[in-house]
Amino acid sequence: MLKIFSVTFPFFALVLCGYAAARRALLPPTAIPGLNSFVLYFALPCMLYRFGASTPVGQLLDATLVGVYLLCALAVVGLTVALTLHRGGIGWNDAAFGALVAAFPNTGFMGVPLLVALLGATAAGPAIATILIDMLATSSLCIALSRLDGAGAHGAARAARLALRGVLVNPLPWSIGLGALASAAGFALPAPLKATVALLADAASPVALFTIGAVLARSQINSSLPMPAVRYVPIVLIKLVLHPLLVGAVGLGAIALGLPLERAALSVLVLVAALPSASNVAMLAERFGADNGRIARIILLSTVLAFFSFSAAVAWLA
Repeated sequence: MLKIFSVTFPFFALVLCGYAAARRALLPPTAIPGLNSFVLYFALPCMLYRFGASTPVGQLLDATLVGVYLLCALAVVGLTVALTLHRGGIGWNDAAFGALVAAFPNTGFMGVPLLVALLGATAAGPAIATILIDMLATSSLCIALSRLDGAGAHGAARAARLALRGVLVNPLPWSIGLGALASAAGFALPAPLKATVALLADAASPVALFTIGAVLARSQINSSLPMPAVRYVPIVLIKLVLHPLLVGAVGLGAIALGLPLERAALSVLVLVAALPSASNVAMLAERFGADNGRIARIILLSTVLAFFSFSAAVAWLA
């Protein structure tokens, strides 16, 4: 267990550094969007391109892997909406974003570098595939559901179109796709450009983790009103406990049925599901008028508890 903590501790410590910097006003709030932009548009796309280009295309397009993860994501969304809708004044908007924060792990900013550090480069392929699923399917579904509060089917359809448009302008799926094309074609970047991409890719993990902490601190500062624990703690438990257990059970069921799913790939899927909630859900919730204070609490608490629960999941799988 100490060996696992020695790998996971630096990742969560960087999140804590970003949180402390923002809380102590060492990092001005106006600097946080700049850090986000650097990670989203420069560093993280280079990291994902590099992993995609070095990963066999078959790992990124594994139908069984995609099916298992997508089925579990949809189940978590459906269960979370059913448990929270119309309880304590929670309507479709807040229920949908609660479901999104329960089903969407922080794979891009935290998961890929952490899993590669723990399991090696072979973990990148399955992890990257889950990013595409969460961006294309899970996010679009939850945003569409969030518009059902008095908007009807037309509002949901419009929200789904907006979500898909957001995916199209997001550089992460494009960087993954370009990396997959490079892998399939055996293409290698020219040496100077490859070195530039490598520098930005190496910066992705530390800056992204630091930014997560700063974003969490800003969200907590902006949502200082008290809130009953029952409104957000159950969602944290769904994210950190139910989600990985469900992925593990469905994956083992697929293997028992004879479907082509390697146990190593299933381990990656389980650990992806055990990650804390994605920090960008707070920004989406704010944009669509959901209770951002509730979402911020879920993300913050899941990130704090994941230091222990994620490490325990790694030890259990090992």
